[in-house]
Amino acid sequence: MKRRLAALLLPLALLAAGCTASAGDPAPPEPRKNTRPSPFAACAALTAPPATATPTASVPTASGAAPVGGSVLPELTLPCFTGGDPVALRDVRGPAVINLWASWCPPCRKELPAFQRLSERGAGRLQVIGVNARDSRDAAQSIGEDFGIRFPVLFDQGDSLSRGLNRNAIPLTVFVDADGRVRHVDVSGALDDARLAELVRRHLGLEVSA
Repeated sequence: MKRRLAALLLPLALLAAGCTASAGDPAPPEPRKNTRPSPFAACAALTAPPATATPTASVPTASGAAPVGGSVLPELTLPCFTGGDPVALRDVRGPAVINLWASWCPPCRKELPAFQRLSERGAGRLQVIGVNARDSRDAAQSIGEDFGIRFPVLFDQGDSLSRGLNRNAIPLTVFVDADGRVRHVDVSGALDDARLAELVRRHLGLEVSA
């Protein structure tokens, strides 16, 4: 009877022992890495100003007066989607347009092609930067591939950027001048080419006709 009881208890003891890894246990295999090339550009150039950038301290507002002050970007450091050194947002050199997006957000998907076109029209004068938030890398990469998005993208697994800006909205677009000051945060929904060109002209003083 005692032998039968011991035989029944032995598998249970081994099962319980398997729930706690010991120092001698082999490490679990690493997940297979994505071998698809990223559609997004590298982030190394984000901390250097655009080639022909000019200071925007004297950019007039809609009322004709020069803007005063302007907040700085949140003190955040985010990984680049393509790898390499993480990027401190406050080190990003403007003029820049930073778009917060996610693959599951319909307005984000609608406006992303307009941001790609803006990056092409403003090349050398303006940086367009994506921040992918609350998303998976696979889903974000698929959207980038589907829409031909090639500007640099940072990866924000939480809501650190929107929290840092005290906004709870997505999509969200930040317009940063050549001095690193936030001139406008737009949460009006999907932006098209004409609206983006208007906001860049009004807040950054650059002509990027749609």
